[in-house]
Amino acid sequence: MSDAAKPDHADTDLVLEYDFDAPPEKVWRAVTIPALRERWLPDADLVGAEPESSVAGEEVRYRLRDSEPPFRESHVTFRIEPNEAGGTRFRIIQQSCDIRTNLPKPANTNCCLMRAAA
Repeated sequence: MSDAAKPDHADTDLVLEYDFDAPPEKVWRAVTIPALRERWLPDADLVGAEPESSVAGEEVRYRLRDSEPPFRESHVTFRIEPNEAGGTRFRIIQQSCDIRTNLPKPANTNCCLMRAAA
């Protein structure tokens, strides 16, 4: 097994790449079958136990939530492909979810969103 950080995505993404001796089908089962995935990625760390998206045998994406405040969320994508040695190249790509993009824009000119007293 080898690992290396890969800076081929946005600066805020965390990308890890591993090569395993196991065939891609076995690695795919480890990231998609809940009982196997639970051993290394517990449901408690996920927003939902079901993947957000999936391309069978190639890529699966989950949404994670920190267990402590401020409970930040991120997307983690697992990409699986055969490597030159007959095993599996496994990429983990974690992207932060910017919760600020879901907030309404302030009507005033400063950077803060304030509520008026009722």
